[in-house]
Amino acid sequence: MDSSKNGAATPLSRSESKVRAKGKAIAAVAPPPVAATKAGRGGWKKGVAVFDFLLRLFATGATLAAAATMGTTDQTLSFFTQFFQFQASYDDLPAFTFFVIANAGASAYLVLSLPFSIVCTIFVALTMAAASSAAAIVYLAQNANWLAICRQFNDFCQEVSDAVVASSVAALIFIFLVVLSTISLKRL
Repeated sequence: MDSSKNGAATPLSRSESKVRAKGKAIAAVAPPPVAATKAGRGGWKKGVAVFDFLLRLFATGATLAAAATMGTTDQTLSFFTQFFQFQASYDDLPAFTFFVIANAGASAYLVLSLPFSIVCTIFVALTMAAASSAAAIVYLAQNANWLAICRQFNDFCQEVSDAVVASSVAALIFIFLVVLSTISLKRL
């Protein structure tokens, strides 16, 4: 029964009562707006987690490639006869040795952290420091007073340069992962 303007009760038709009942049922079933925003945020977090995992895989490949390339870089040149040979190897310079150790450590860390996606600030610093010190040596070797060495040991210098580039890419990915983790934590 419904009351009209004059206060008297008027009977509702059967179709009117069904329409009002349907309207009330729909309103009661509809989820509150808060639940919709939580569902949207959960999808965003899943996307970030997948992107984080893929970046860690790429960074693992880059650091492993950098360490392997630098660690296997050496060249031997013969001068005048076979008895006079000169050799260039990554372990001749401490900066290159540090480079191999830091990138191998970063690669191992990434393999271990793939399931956990832990913030990797320490290895950002180590990888960047290793890439920077090795890049300084490469720059000196190719542009300064070591130019004659890189002309003779051109394969060695090229492989070292490739390793430094791979390590720099890994360091940039590390930086992006830290920013991504920071954004993810801020959204909690």
